[in-house]
Amino acid sequence: MRVNADFSERTIVRFDDTDWIASPRPGVERKMLDRIGGEIARATSLVRFAPGSAFSPHTHDGGEEYLVLEGTFQDEDGDFPVGSYVRNPPASSHTPAARDGATILVKLHQFDPGDRTRVQIDTARRGWNRAADGVERLDLHEDDREKVVMERWAPGTAREIAAPGGLEIFVVDGAIRDGGDALGRWDWLRLPAGSRLQATAGSAGATVWIKTGHLLQAAGTAA
Repeated sequence: MRVNADFSERTIVRFDDTDWIASPRPGVERKMLDRIGGEIARATSLVRFAPGSAFSPHTHDGGEEYLVLEGTFQDEDGDFPVGSYVRNPPASSHTPAARDGATILVKLHQFDPGDRTRVQIDTARRGWNRAADGVERLDLHEDDREKVVMERWAPGTAREIAAPGGLEIFVVDGAIRDGGDALGRWDWLRLPAGSRLQATAGSAGATVWIKTGHLLQAAGTAA
């Protein structure tokens, strides 16, 4: 299966324009943002877990990265409420569940094979730093391949970010405009390597999740 698999293209997926698709696991649905492969795939998705749904114990050979958007996600390490950012590196294993239901943004099989860094951050409990006029930032992860942050943009704030290694931006809350494209809550934009984000926050501001640098490797994967 190939979904938005050409990483040289500018790609937008709007939450309201896509349907939830049942997964092989009862009570688990997803919206595919990009994907290369079958049930074991390099994938970026929104995944919705019905209350009481769970997975069997499994190992993430290519790593798992997720942000909890709604509800509470659980595994052996405890509860991960809304705003939790987690990286489970290659060779890690767990038994995930959502006792009361949850929705997450998740990326699978996109780690460096040698990465063993585990990250668990509750963004609601961390201090955010001023990054620019009208911009607060929380750094989530950085290595030689990529950088991951969350930012809060005040209403009307203009934000320009160079993306020599590509960029993904996911609107957690609020709204933004990039060029002629408006993006609202839970909309996703991917820019290819060599691009530049030139976005403006809407009248209510925006909270966004941003990943940069990683699409140079993705372009090689898709070839």
